Amino acid sequence: MWWFFGGVLLFLGLVVALYDILQRRRAILRNFPIIGHFRYWLESVGPELRQYIVTDNDEERPFSRDQRRWVYSTAKKESEYYGFGTDNDLYLSSNYLIIKHSAFPLLEPKPGQENYDPLFRIASGKILGEHRKRKKAFRPQSVVNIAGMSFGSLSGRAVEALNRGAQLAGCLHNTGEGGVSPHHRQGGDLIWQIGTGYFGCRDSAGKFSLDQFRETVAQNPTIRAIEIKLSQGAKAGLGGVVTASKITPEIAAIRGIELGKACISPARHTAFSDVDSMLDFVELLAAETGLPVGIKSAVGQLRFWRELALAMSSGTRGVDFIAIDGGEGGTGAGPLVFADHVALPFREGFERVYRYFQEANITDQIHFIGSGKLGFPETAMFAFSLGCDMIALAREPMMAIGCIQAQRCHTGHCPTGVATHNRWLVRGLVPEDKAARCANYILSLRRELLQLSRACGIEHPSQFNARHFEVLR
Repeated sequence: MWWFFGGVLLFLGLVVALYDILQRRRAILRNFPIIGHFRYWLESVGPELRQYIVTDNDEERPFSRDQRRWVYSTAKKESEYYGFGTDNDLYLSSNYLIIKHSAFPLLEPKPGQENYDPLFRIASGKILGEHRKRKKAFRPQSVVNIAGMSFGSLSGRAVEALNRGAQLAGCLHNTGEGGVSPHHRQGGDLIWQIGTGYFGCRDSAGKFSLDQFRETVAQNPTIRAIEIKLSQGAKAGLGGVVTASKITPEIAAIRGIELGKACISPARHTAFSDVDSMLDFVELLAAETGLPVGIKSAVGQLRFWRELALAMSSGTRGVDFIAIDGGEGGTGAGPLVFADHVALPFREGFERVYRYFQEANITDQIHFIGSGKLGFPETAMFAFSLGCDMIALAREPMMAIGCIQAQRCHTGHCPTGVATHNRWLVRGLVPEDKAARCANYILSLRRELLQLSRACGIEHPSQFNARHFEVLR
Protein backbone atom coordinates (compact mmCIF):
# COMPACT_ATOMS: atom_id res chain seq x y z
CA MET A 1 0.00 0.00 0.00
CA TRP A 2 2.77 2.46 0.94
CA TRP A 3 4.59 1.60 -2.26
CA PHE A 4 1.44 2.42 -4.23
CA PHE A 5 0.94 5.82 -2.59
CA GLY A 6 4.65 6.56 -2.93
CA GLY A 7 4.50 5.73 -6.63
CA VAL A 8 1.44 7.97 -7.13
CA LEU A 9 3.16 10.87 -5.35
CA LEU A 10 6.30 10.37 -7.42
CA PHE A 11 4.28 10.32 -10.64
CA LEU A 12 2.36 13.46 -9.66
CA GLY A 13 5.64 15.14 -8.72
CA LEU A 14 7.11 14.31 -12.14
CA VAL A 15 4.00 15.68 -13.88
CA VAL A 16 4.19 18.93 -11.90
CA ALA A 17 7.94 19.21 -12.54
CA LEU A 18 7.46 18.69 -16.28
CA TYR A 19 4.68 21.28 -16.39
CA ASP A 20 6.82 23.76 -14.43
CA ILE A 21 9.77 23.33 -16.78
CA LEU A 22 7.65 23.74 -19.92
CA GLN A 23 5.48 26.69 -18.78
CA ARG A 24 6.73 30.13 -19.82
CA ARG A 25 5.16 32.63 -17.41
CA ARG A 26 7.14 32.15 -14.19
CA ALA A 27 10.93 32.04 -14.24
CA ILE A 28 11.18 30.72 -10.67
CA LEU A 29 9.14 27.61 -11.55
CA ARG A 30 11.02 27.06 -14.84
CA ASN A 31 14.32 27.18 -12.99
CA PHE A 32 13.26 25.49 -9.75
CA PRO A 33 10.36 23.09 -10.51
CA ILE A 34 8.23 21.91 -7.57
CA ILE A 35 10.22 23.67 -4.82
CA GLY A 36 9.51 27.01 -6.49
CA HIS A 37 5.86 26.60 -5.46
CA PHE A 38 6.91 27.08 -1.85
CA ARG A 39 8.02 30.62 -2.69
CA TYR A 40 4.58 31.51 -4.02
CA TRP A 41 2.87 29.76 -1.13
CA LEU A 42 4.94 31.67 1.42
CA GLU A 43 4.22 34.88 -0.48
CA SER A 44 0.48 34.17 -0.37
CA VAL A 45 0.50 33.73 3.43
CA GLY A 46 2.94 36.61 3.90
CA PRO A 47 0.41 39.04 5.44
CA GLU A 48 -0.52 36.49 8.08
CA LEU A 49 3.10 35.62 8.87
CA ARG A 50 4.11 39.27 9.12
CA GLN A 51 1.12 40.07 11.30
CA TYR A 52 2.29 37.68 14.00
CA ILE A 53 5.94 36.80 13.38
CA VAL A 54 8.16 38.70 10.96
CA THR A 55 8.19 42.22 9.46
CA ASP A 56 5.57 44.64 8.22
CA ASN A 57 4.96 45.81 4.66
CA ASP A 58 7.28 48.82 4.87
CA GLU A 59 10.38 47.51 6.66
CA GLU A 60 12.28 45.64 3.95
CA ARG A 61 15.03 47.37 1.97
CA PRO A 62 15.96 48.55 -0.59
CA PHE A 63 12.36 48.10 -1.72
CA SER A 64 9.59 47.41 0.76
CA ARG A 65 7.08 44.64 0.30
CA ASP A 66 4.38 47.19 -0.52
CA GLN A 67 6.55 48.70 -3.26
CA ARG A 68 7.42 45.34 -4.80
CA ARG A 69 3.81 44.17 -4.57
CA TRP A 70 2.71 47.28 -6.49
CA VAL A 71 5.25 46.67 -9.28
CA TYR A 72 4.36 42.98 -9.54
CA SER A 73 0.61 43.61 -9.61
CA THR A 74 0.84 46.31 -12.27
CA ALA A 75 3.19 44.18 -14.39
CA LYS A 76 0.71 41.29 -14.27
CA LYS A 77 -2.33 43.56 -14.78
CA GLU A 78 -3.75 42.47 -11.46
CA SER A 79 -5.86 44.64 -9.18
CA GLU A 80 -3.99 47.60 -7.67
CA TYR A 81 -6.71 48.33 -5.13
CA TYR A 82 -6.19 47.58 -1.43
CA GLY A 83 -8.80 47.68 1.28
CA PHE A 84 -9.02 48.81 4.90
CA GLY A 85 -6.93 51.96 4.56
CA THR A 86 -3.21 52.61 4.84
CA ASP A 87 -1.00 50.51 7.10
CA ASN A 88 1.56 53.34 7.27
CA ASP A 89 1.94 55.33 10.47
CA LEU A 90 1.57 58.86 9.13
CA TYR A 91 2.59 60.52 12.39
CA LEU A 92 5.67 58.50 13.28
CA SER A 93 7.08 58.13 9.75
CA SER A 94 9.82 60.70 9.07
CA ASN A 95 9.78 62.72 5.84
CA TYR A 96 6.44 61.22 4.87
CA LEU A 97 5.21 62.60 1.53
CA ILE A 98 1.64 63.89 1.23
CA ILE A 99 0.13 64.97 -2.11
CA LYS A 100 -2.39 67.79 -1.73
CA HIS A 101 -5.38 67.23 -4.00
CA SER A 102 -7.66 69.88 -5.43
CA ALA A 103 -11.25 70.45 -4.34
CA PHE A 104 -12.05 70.58 -8.06
CA PRO A 105 -10.07 67.83 -9.80
CA LEU A 106 -10.03 67.44 -13.56
CA LEU A 107 -12.26 64.74 -15.00
CA GLU A 108 -10.57 61.62 -16.33
CA PRO A 109 -11.40 60.67 -19.94
CA LYS A 110 -13.19 57.35 -20.31
CA PRO A 111 -12.75 54.60 -22.94
CA GLY A 112 -14.60 55.60 -26.09
CA GLN A 113 -14.11 59.31 -25.59
CA GLU A 114 -12.03 61.22 -28.13
CA ASN A 115 -9.25 62.19 -25.72
CA TYR A 116 -8.88 58.74 -24.13
CA ASP A 117 -5.47 57.13 -24.71
CA PRO A 118 -5.17 53.42 -23.79
CA LEU A 119 -1.36 53.76 -23.64
CA PHE A 120 -1.56 56.76 -21.26
CA ARG A 121 1.21 58.53 -23.15
CA ILE A 122 2.79 61.54 -21.47
CA ALA A 123 5.13 63.33 -23.86
CA SER A 124 7.92 65.51 -22.53
CA GLY A 125 7.18 69.21 -22.32
CA LYS A 126 10.46 70.00 -24.08
CA ILE A 127 12.11 69.02 -27.36
CA LEU A 128 15.38 67.24 -26.62
CA GLY A 129 18.26 68.94 -28.42
CA GLU A 130 16.18 71.89 -29.70
CA HIS A 131 18.14 74.69 -28.00
CA ARG A 132 21.49 73.53 -29.43
CA LYS A 133 19.84 72.98 -32.81
CA ARG A 134 20.79 69.31 -33.06
CA LYS A 135 19.79 67.91 -36.44
CA LYS A 136 18.01 64.96 -34.83
CA ALA A 137 16.32 66.79 -31.98
CA PHE A 138 13.04 65.14 -30.92
CA ARG A 139 10.31 65.26 -28.31
CA PRO A 140 10.42 62.11 -26.12
CA GLN A 141 6.96 60.55 -26.14
CA SER A 142 7.22 59.23 -22.59
CA VAL A 143 8.35 61.00 -19.44
CA VAL A 144 8.90 57.52 -17.93
CA ASN A 145 11.85 55.65 -19.42
CA ILE A 146 14.19 52.73 -18.69
CA ALA A 147 17.56 53.65 -17.16
CA GLY A 148 20.97 52.27 -18.03
CA MET A 149 21.53 48.56 -17.32
CA SER A 150 24.12 46.96 -19.54
CA PHE A 151 24.24 43.61 -21.28
CA GLY A 152 26.79 41.91 -19.08
CA SER A 153 25.33 43.04 -15.83
CA LEU A 154 21.98 41.72 -17.10
CA SER A 155 21.38 38.63 -19.18
CA GLY A 156 20.68 38.87 -22.88
CA ARG A 157 17.09 37.74 -22.36
CA ALA A 158 16.55 40.40 -19.69
CA VAL A 159 17.87 43.12 -22.00
CA GLU A 160 15.70 41.81 -24.82
CA ALA A 161 12.63 41.85 -22.57
CA LEU A 162 13.33 45.43 -21.51
CA ASN A 163 13.83 46.62 -25.08
CA ARG A 164 10.72 44.86 -26.33
CA GLY A 165 8.85 46.36 -23.36
CA ALA A 166 10.16 49.83 -24.25
CA GLN A 167 8.90 49.37 -27.81
CA LEU A 168 5.45 48.30 -26.58
CA ALA A 169 5.23 51.20 -24.12
CA GLY A 170 6.70 53.78 -26.50
CA CYS A 171 9.50 54.82 -24.15
CA LEU A 172 13.29 55.14 -24.34
CA HIS A 173 15.66 52.36 -23.28
CA ASN A 174 19.15 53.29 -22.03
CA THR A 175 21.75 50.70 -23.04
CA GLY A 176 23.96 51.04 -19.98
CA GLU A 177 27.70 51.34 -20.48
CA GLY A 178 28.23 47.84 -21.94
CA GLY A 179 27.67 48.88 -25.55
CA VAL A 180 24.85 48.17 -28.01
CA SER A 181 24.21 44.44 -28.23
CA PRO A 182 21.89 42.42 -30.52
CA HIS A 183 19.56 42.15 -27.52
CA HIS A 184 19.05 45.93 -27.66
CA ARG A 185 17.85 45.70 -31.28
CA GLN A 186 14.30 44.54 -30.65
CA GLY A 187 12.50 47.69 -31.78
CA GLY A 188 12.79 49.96 -28.74
CA ASP A 189 14.40 53.40 -29.16
CA LEU A 190 17.77 53.70 -27.42
CA ILE A 191 19.86 56.14 -25.47
CA TRP A 192 23.40 54.89 -25.99
CA GLN A 193 25.37 55.29 -22.78
CA ILE A 194 29.13 55.77 -23.11
CA GLY A 195 31.05 55.07 -19.95
CA THR A 196 34.72 55.26 -19.06
CA GLY A 197 35.40 51.92 -20.79
CA TYR A 198 34.12 53.29 -24.14
CA PHE A 199 32.51 49.96 -25.05
CA GLY A 200 31.35 50.12 -28.65
CA CYS A 201 33.64 53.07 -29.41
CA ARG A 202 37.09 52.03 -28.14
CA ASP A 203 40.39 51.18 -29.73
CA SER A 204 42.65 48.26 -28.84
CA ALA A 205 44.12 50.23 -25.92
CA GLY A 206 40.71 51.00 -24.43
CA LYS A 207 40.71 54.67 -25.46
CA PHE A 208 37.90 56.47 -27.25
CA SER A 209 37.78 55.83 -31.00
CA LEU A 210 35.84 58.28 -33.17
CA ASP A 211 35.81 55.81 -36.07
CA GLN A 212 34.26 53.07 -33.89
CA PHE A 213 31.80 55.61 -32.51
CA ARG A 214 30.64 56.57 -36.01
CA GLU A 215 30.33 52.91 -36.98
CA THR A 216 28.17 51.99 -33.97
CA VAL A 217 25.78 54.91 -34.57
CA ALA A 218 25.52 54.06 -38.27
CA GLN A 219 24.69 50.43 -37.49
CA ASN A 220 21.99 51.27 -34.94
CA PRO A 221 19.35 53.66 -36.29
CA THR A 222 17.27 53.25 -33.11
CA ILE A 223 19.85 55.30 -31.16
CA ARG A 224 18.07 58.61 -30.45
CA ALA A 225 20.53 60.22 -28.02
CA ILE A 226 24.00 59.81 -26.49
CA GLU A 227 24.59 59.78 -22.73
CA ILE A 228 28.10 60.22 -21.31
CA LYS A 229 28.22 58.52 -17.93
CA LEU A 230 30.41 60.31 -15.41
CA SER A 231 29.26 58.25 -12.40
CA GLN A 232 26.34 56.26 -11.03
CA GLY A 233 24.62 56.20 -7.67
CA ALA A 234 25.56 52.62 -6.75
CA LYS A 235 29.30 53.34 -6.74
CA ALA A 236 30.00 56.96 -7.56
CA GLY A 237 33.72 57.52 -8.00
CA LEU A 238 34.38 53.97 -9.23
CA GLY A 239 34.15 52.44 -12.68
CA GLY A 240 31.74 49.71 -13.71
CA VAL A 241 32.52 46.12 -12.78
CA VAL A 242 31.49 42.84 -14.41
CA THR A 243 33.05 39.83 -12.69
CA ALA A 244 35.03 37.30 -14.73
CA SER A 245 32.39 34.63 -14.10
CA LYS A 246 29.81 36.75 -15.97
CA ILE A 247 32.00 37.43 -19.03
CA THR A 248 30.82 35.23 -21.89
CA PRO A 249 32.37 35.11 -25.39
CA GLU A 250 29.44 37.22 -26.63
CA ILE A 251 30.00 39.90 -23.99
CA ALA A 252 33.75 39.92 -24.63
CA ALA A 253 33.17 40.40 -28.37
CA ILE A 254 30.61 43.21 -27.92
CA ARG A 255 32.74 45.08 -25.41
CA GLY A 256 36.08 44.39 -27.10
CA ILE A 257 37.64 42.91 -23.96
CA GLU A 258 39.56 39.78 -22.98
CA LEU A 259 37.65 36.63 -22.10
CA GLY A 260 38.23 35.17 -18.62
CA LYS A 261 39.13 38.45 -16.90
CA ALA A 262 36.93 40.76 -14.85
CA CYS A 263 35.86 43.86 -16.78
CA ILE A 264 36.71 46.86 -14.61
CA SER A 265 36.21 50.27 -16.18
CA PRO A 266 38.41 53.20 -15.14
CA ALA A 267 37.06 55.57 -12.50
CA ARG A 268 37.24 58.55 -14.87
CA HIS A 269 37.20 59.37 -18.57
CA THR A 270 40.38 59.66 -20.63
CA ALA A 271 38.75 61.58 -23.51
CA PHE A 272 38.41 64.72 -21.35
CA SER A 273 39.66 66.00 -18.00
CA ASP A 274 37.60 69.05 -17.00
CA VAL A 275 34.41 70.94 -17.82
CA ASP A 276 35.93 72.73 -20.80
CA SER A 277 37.29 69.61 -22.49
CA MET A 278 34.10 67.69 -21.63
CA LEU A 279 31.99 70.27 -23.48
CA ASP A 280 34.36 69.98 -26.48
CA PHE A 281 33.78 66.21 -26.39
CA VAL A 282 30.00 66.69 -26.18
CA GLU A 283 29.98 69.01 -29.19
CA LEU A 284 32.19 66.60 -31.14
CA LEU A 285 29.75 63.72 -30.66
CA ALA A 286 26.77 65.95 -31.48
CA ALA A 287 28.43 67.30 -34.64
CA GLU A 288 29.31 63.81 -35.86
CA THR A 289 25.81 62.40 -35.40
CA GLY A 290 23.30 65.23 -35.07
CA LEU A 291 22.01 63.48 -31.96
CA PRO A 292 21.29 65.14 -28.62
CA VAL A 293 24.14 64.51 -26.17
CA GLY A 294 23.94 64.64 -22.39
CA ILE A 295 25.62 63.48 -19.20
CA LYS A 296 24.68 61.22 -16.32
CA SER A 297 26.15 61.63 -12.85
CA ALA A 298 25.59 61.15 -9.18
CA VAL A 299 26.13 64.29 -7.09
CA GLY A 300 29.13 64.74 -4.83
CA GLN A 301 31.35 67.80 -4.79
CA LEU A 302 29.44 70.73 -6.25
CA ARG A 303 32.24 72.68 -7.90
CA PHE A 304 31.81 70.73 -11.16
CA TRP A 305 28.15 71.71 -11.41
CA ARG A 306 28.84 75.39 -10.74
CA GLU A 307 31.49 75.42 -13.45
CA LEU A 308 29.22 73.61 -15.91
CA ALA A 309 26.33 76.03 -15.36
CA LEU A 310 28.70 79.00 -15.75
CA ALA A 311 30.28 77.58 -18.94
CA MET A 312 26.90 76.89 -20.53
CA SER A 313 25.46 80.29 -19.63
CA SER A 314 28.32 82.21 -21.22
CA GLY A 315 29.08 80.13 -24.32
CA THR A 316 27.69 78.26 -27.30
CA ARG A 317 28.59 74.80 -26.03
CA GLY A 318 26.43 72.73 -23.74
CA VAL A 319 24.81 69.42 -22.90
CA ASP A 320 21.28 68.72 -24.09
CA PHE A 321 20.28 66.77 -20.99
CA ILE A 322 21.49 66.06 -17.49
CA ALA A 323 20.56 62.80 -15.76
CA ILE A 324 21.00 62.97 -11.98
CA ASP A 325 21.35 59.60 -10.25
CA GLY A 326 20.67 59.47 -6.54
CA GLY A 327 23.04 57.79 -4.13
CA GLU A 328 20.23 55.31 -3.40
CA GLY A 329 20.49 53.97 -6.98
CA GLY A 330 21.63 50.42 -7.07
CA THR A 331 21.69 48.19 -10.17
CA GLY A 332 25.49 48.20 -10.23
CA ALA A 333 27.53 46.11 -7.77
CA GLY A 334 30.10 47.94 -5.66
CA PRO A 335 31.76 48.09 -2.24
CA LEU A 336 29.29 48.52 0.63
CA VAL A 337 30.80 51.82 1.77
CA PHE A 338 30.24 53.31 -1.71
CA ALA A 339 26.65 52.09 -1.83
CA ASP A 340 25.90 53.41 1.67
CA HIS A 341 27.96 56.59 2.01
CA VAL A 342 29.13 58.00 -1.34
CA ALA A 343 26.96 60.48 -3.36
CA LEU A 344 23.97 62.50 -2.21
CA PRO A 345 20.48 60.97 -2.26
CA PHE A 346 18.40 62.02 -5.25
CA ARG A 347 16.31 64.69 -3.58
CA GLU A 348 19.22 66.63 -2.07
CA GLY A 349 21.51 66.11 -5.06
CA PHE A 350 18.99 67.17 -7.68
CA GLU A 351 17.87 70.27 -5.77
CA ARG A 352 21.43 71.56 -5.44
CA VAL A 353 22.36 70.93 -9.07
CA TYR A 354 19.11 72.37 -10.44
CA ARG A 355 19.60 75.54 -8.39
CA TYR A 356 22.87 76.37 -10.20
CA PHE A 357 21.22 76.18 -13.62
CA GLN A 358 18.18 78.06 -12.34
CA GLU A 359 20.39 80.87 -11.10
CA ALA A 360 22.09 80.93 -14.51
CA ASN A 361 18.61 81.13 -16.11
CA ILE A 362 19.26 78.21 -18.47
CA THR A 363 16.96 75.44 -17.17
CA ASP A 364 14.84 75.81 -20.33
CA GLN A 365 17.87 74.75 -22.41
CA ILE A 366 18.23 71.38 -20.69
CA HIS A 367 16.23 68.21 -20.24
CA PHE A 368 16.57 67.21 -16.58
CA ILE A 369 16.22 63.50 -15.90
CA GLY A 370 15.86 62.03 -12.42
CA SER A 371 16.87 58.54 -11.33
CA GLY A 372 17.00 56.67 -8.02
CA LYS A 373 13.94 54.78 -6.69
CA LEU A 374 11.53 57.04 -8.59
CA GLY A 375 9.43 54.25 -10.08
CA PHE A 376 6.39 54.85 -7.89
CA PRO A 377 3.68 57.48 -8.45
CA GLU A 378 4.40 59.59 -5.35
CA THR A 379 8.21 59.62 -5.74
CA ALA A 380 7.95 60.28 -9.47
CA MET A 381 5.60 63.22 -8.86
CA PHE A 382 7.95 64.68 -6.30
CA ALA A 383 10.80 64.43 -8.81
CA PHE A 384 8.73 66.37 -11.36
CA SER A 385 7.98 69.01 -8.75
CA LEU A 386 11.73 69.50 -8.21
CA GLY A 387 12.25 70.26 -11.91
CA CYS A 388 12.61 66.90 -13.65
CA ASP A 389 11.36 66.70 -17.23
CA MET A 390 11.65 62.90 -17.31
CA ILE A 391 12.52 60.02 -15.01
CA ALA A 392 14.63 56.94 -15.72
CA LEU A 393 13.94 53.68 -13.89
CA ALA A 394 16.13 50.61 -13.42
CA ARG A 395 15.34 48.29 -10.53
CA GLU A 396 11.59 48.74 -10.90
CA PRO A 397 11.58 47.47 -14.53
CA MET A 398 13.88 44.66 -13.34
CA MET A 399 11.19 43.64 -10.86
CA ALA A 400 8.55 43.92 -13.58
CA ILE A 401 10.41 41.30 -15.64
CA GLY A 402 10.89 38.93 -12.72
CA CYS A 403 13.50 40.21 -10.22
CA ILE A 404 12.55 39.16 -6.65
CA GLN A 405 15.16 41.28 -4.83
CA ALA A 406 17.32 38.24 -4.06
CA GLN A 407 20.32 40.62 -4.08
CA ARG A 408 22.58 38.10 -5.81
CA CYS A 409 23.13 40.24 -8.92
CA HIS A 410 26.92 40.27 -8.57
CA THR A 411 27.29 36.50 -7.98
CA GLY A 412 26.03 35.14 -11.30
CA HIS A 413 23.33 33.16 -9.47
CA CYS A 414 20.25 35.34 -9.93
CA PRO A 415 17.39 32.84 -9.46
CA THR A 416 15.11 34.49 -12.04
CA GLY A 417 17.62 34.76 -14.90
CA VAL A 418 17.67 38.58 -14.89
CA ALA A 419 21.24 39.23 -13.72
CA THR A 420 23.08 36.02 -14.60
CA HIS A 421 24.45 34.21 -17.64
CA ASN A 422 23.91 30.72 -16.23
CA ARG A 423 22.16 28.94 -19.11
CA TRP A 424 19.68 27.07 -16.93
CA LEU A 425 18.68 30.14 -14.93
CA VAL A 426 18.46 32.40 -17.99
CA ARG A 427 16.25 29.80 -19.67
CA GLY A 428 13.55 30.60 -17.10
CA LEU A 429 13.12 34.15 -18.42
CA VAL A 430 10.88 34.27 -21.50
CA PRO A 431 11.41 37.67 -23.19
CA GLU A 432 8.03 37.83 -24.95
CA ASP A 433 6.11 37.34 -21.70
CA LYS A 434 8.34 39.60 -19.62
CA ALA A 435 8.29 42.35 -22.27
CA ALA A 436 4.52 42.61 -21.85
CA ARG A 437 4.94 42.83 -18.08
CA CYS A 438 7.54 45.59 -18.44
CA ALA A 439 5.19 47.55 -20.69
CA ASN A 440 2.24 46.95 -18.34
CA TYR A 441 4.22 48.40 -15.45
CA ILE A 442 5.27 51.51 -17.39
CA LEU A 443 1.73 52.09 -18.67
CA SER A 444 0.32 51.67 -15.15
CA LEU A 445 2.80 54.16 -13.72
CA ARG A 446 1.95 56.68 -16.43
CA ARG A 447 -1.76 56.14 -15.81
CA GLU A 448 -1.35 56.86 -12.10
CA LEU A 449 0.78 59.92 -12.84
CA LEU A 450 -2.06 61.25 -14.96
CA GLN A 451 -4.61 60.38 -12.26
CA LEU A 452 -2.57 62.20 -9.63
CA SER A 453 -2.15 65.20 -11.91
CA ARG A 454 -5.88 65.45 -12.50
CA ALA A 455 -6.59 64.95 -8.79
CA CYS A 456 -4.47 68.04 -8.16
CA GLY A 457 -6.20 70.03 -10.90
CA ILE A 458 -3.37 70.00 -13.46
CA GLU A 459 -2.92 68.25 -16.81
CA HIS A 460 0.77 67.24 -16.94
CA PRO A 461 3.22 65.99 -14.28
CA SER A 462 5.69 68.76 -15.18
CA GLN A 463 3.19 71.26 -13.76
CA PHE A 464 3.69 69.89 -10.25
CA ASN A 465 5.51 72.17 -7.82
CA ALA A 466 6.14 72.52 -4.10
CA ARG A 467 2.61 73.77 -3.34
CA HIS A 468 1.22 70.35 -4.28
CA PHE A 469 3.19 68.57 -1.53
CA GLU A 470 3.56 68.47 2.21
CA VAL A 471 6.34 66.56 3.93
CA LEU A 472 5.35 65.29 7.37
CA ARG A 473 8.27 65.33 9.75
